[in-house]
Amino acid sequence: MAYVSVFLLMLSNSSCSNSNFDIIIVGGGTSGIASAIQSSRLGSKTLLIEESNWLGGMMTSAGVSAMDGNYKMPSGFLKEFRDSLVSHYGHLDSLKTGWVSNLMFEPSIGNRILKDIAGSEKNLTILYGTTIDKVVKDKKFTLKTKENAVTYKSKILIDATELGDLIPKLNLPYFIGMDSSKRFKEDIAPEFSNDIVQDLTYVIILKDFGKPMTINQPKNYNKNEFICSYDSGECNEQDKKLWSNEKLISYGQLPNKKYMINWPINGNDFYVNSIEMNDEQRFINYEKAKEKSLRFLYFIQTEMGFSNLSIDYDEYPSKDGLPLIPYHRESRRSIGKVTLTLNDIKSPYTQQNSLYRTGIAVGDYPVDHHHGAYSNYSNLPKLDFYPVPSYSVPLGSLIPENIDNFIVIEKSISVSNLVNGTSRLQPVVMQIGQASGVLASLAILKKKNINQIKIREVQSEILKNSGYILPYVDVDSEDLNFISYQKIGACGILRSEGLNIGWENKTLFYPNSKLDKNDIYLDDWMMFKPEEIPFPEKMTIKNILHWIYKIKEEPSLNQTEYYEVWKNLNLTDFNLQRTVTRGEFSVLLDKIIDPFSKVDVNYYGNLIIK
Repeated sequence: MAYVSVFLLMLSNSSCSNSNFDIIIVGGGTSGIASAIQSSRLGSKTLLIEESNWLGGMMTSAGVSAMDGNYKMPSGFLKEFRDSLVSHYGHLDSLKTGWVSNLMFEPSIGNRILKDIAGSEKNLTILYGTTIDKVVKDKKFTLKTKENAVTYKSKILIDATELGDLIPKLNLPYFIGMDSSKRFKEDIAPEFSNDIVQDLTYVIILKDFGKPMTINQPKNYNKNEFICSYDSGECNEQDKKLWSNEKLISYGQLPNKKYMINWPINGNDFYVNSIEMNDEQRFINYEKAKEKSLRFLYFIQTEMGFSNLSIDYDEYPSKDGLPLIPYHRESRRSIGKVTLTLNDIKSPYTQQNSLYRTGIAVGDYPVDHHHGAYSNYSNLPKLDFYPVPSYSVPLGSLIPENIDNFIVIEKSISVSNLVNGTSRLQPVVMQIGQASGVLASLAILKKKNINQIKIREVQSEILKNSGYILPYVDVDSEDLNFISYQKIGACGILRSEGLNIGWENKTLFYPNSKLDKNDIYLDDWMMFKPEEIPFPEKMTIKNILHWIYKIKEEPSLNQTEYYEVWKNLNLTDFNLQRTVTRGEFSVLLDKIIDPFSKVDVNYYGNLIIK
């Protein structure tokens, strides 16, 4: 979507005429702003280019201000953003206004918070109201905009656009639509691939005015279009689970008596594959999506009995009071160093690649695909809330093949179409953005290509920022031993259990459970010399410490010395004859031997043996 004016917000001391940057990020959406803030905090001179005058993308500009998932894993910048919302509204419970999410807020407040955070970053420049026309890759990236004659250059370029629009500009391959079941051997995928994408939605933010505020009847209105959106008593579709009119409205209730209308059941979802369209074609179809949402609003007012609810014209700086952009659930998908598939999520330890070892973001939402507005919906696979355990996103999925220093984030990372149904969620997207900022800045600081940056270095920086690299819902980031659990899990030495219980998608580390010999996986760890130094049969504190010091090739310690080691590691309940817990074993292994830092992994999760 094009904007008529160009706004330049300088957040650094650099002059406007300087068009050379370390890192350029195109797209100020959920991932783009997280990437920009992270890279600038690590000292990189960063330019963020955004088409609109807002920051936050889907969760603000598109009106989807209900962040689904990761309630027990508030990772990195996600936690910072959440805490800022809590500070604004007064309490965490103030964000639990609707039943679709535990993190709900007014879009304008989300935009304001992001701008406030960005405004304190001295290395960050933001260019608003600007669209990229052309990208040239030589030794550096050169970007030309549609709005002015200025060119911008950078060493590293990050595509954070909503639809992956830089990928074709660089002539890189990509996928759109559903993958065949043969491509990734995903058993719930369709037999043949197609170009069908998820429905988009033009969200509406309503306000309770306390008096009737019914809009004029929109053209082509027919109440039958929405009669099955709730339990009206008139719907003949017996296979649908229908909610009451009150549940439909409270679904997206926001603070301050506002309501997010983003209803998938015969509501305002709209089908169009706009990914390959030009600006004019997109505009025409997005107007049609708006018209459907307005028809649904009229239905809500006249048939459901909510005439007091109408468009909040103060929420957005738009003439019609609607969000700046539609809610896109799907985009181009790049072809990365690795591709995250449904099988990698369901069974991370049984795949050819150990991608869990390379995690840089985590998610716990089901595979949720919206296809109800598609004309031939009944012939598509049923992908509503397919259960999966919580999972990690691998670093290699952000890095396209056959090009240097280009990173793809937002919804366009290298995942299967099925996985996109969960990796698209904003808490995951925000983490992906932060990880890209870490990767890019480390490359700048070390004067290296991004492919030369060690995965463990990226993960270590994420952990320093209270980020998760493994999706343990039973270990809080504020736990004193959180980093040790994450590191040993990422080594694959201790494994976790993935579960789906009802609506909850979990991966459990069980730090307080007694260590069992069958929990330990040292097969590909040459540094532990499994043939020379066998792992002890009994998992006592004494035996484990003795084994660790043999690995270190240091003399065993006496009881007093063992106690000092134990105490210095902030461990409690010292008893040499007691069975060690999984958490204690992780701390001992991490703090005394540190296999995480000593042995790196490649993009496939294989240990790099020097």
